Amino acid sequence: MPPRAATPRAPAKINAQTATPDLVLKGPPDSDKRAQLAQLFETVSVCTKCALGSQRTQAVFGVGNYDADLMFIGEAPGANEDRMGIPFVGNAGKLLTQELEKNNIPRDDVFIANILKCRPPENRDPLPGEIEQCSPYLLQQIDIIKPKLLCGLGRFACGLLMKQQIPIMKLRGTWSQYHGLPLFICLHPSAILHNPNNRELFIQDIAQLAKTYHEKRQ
Repeated sequence: MPPRAATPRAPAKINAQTATPDLVLKGPPDSDKRAQLAQLFETVSVCTKCALGSQRTQAVFGVGNYDADLMFIGEAPGANEDRMGIPFVGNAGKLLTQELEKNNIPRDDVFIANILKCRPPENRDPLPGEIEQCSPYLLQQIDIIKPKLLCGLGRFACGLLMKQQIPIMKLRGTWSQYHGLPLFICLHPSAILHNPNNRELFIQDIAQLAKTYHEKRQ
């Protein structure tokens, strides 16, 4: 007799142990942006458009200031993010936060999201169908927040946003466009943890991005 297929787990419900709009959204409580993002949060939290919706612990909507002038975009949540419901909470997130603060950008002043809102199994690359189903949520986030600048983190995320494979070491520190907004190409902090020899390049990337960010805010 063939083995029975495993029954997919239902998406985790929002509760006191998981991310909530009050936990991930920073800014004035009466803001229209907050209301729109809170509604989108609820939609994302129960989304099952692709198979990842039945495999996750919880969706990872994004975190930060919904009036942010700068929005970071990564590829997809990892294990820590899947467990906590917040992007960039591991060592890579600590490194990003550290470099932002060194350049006078508090993490709470920016918004951080991923292209995929659910963790792919074993942190594999996102599949085309998953990207197609999930990308509209990212576009809605951008349209609501209305940042002045975007920053793609890493080869895969930047390649997806630019709709082409990119040589990240050649293009890092340069600008492109996504959804009508300036897009900065940056190394991913997790790549620096795997290859500390490139740490100085990441430091340079964030410093360059911060310079443009502060100029835009004047």
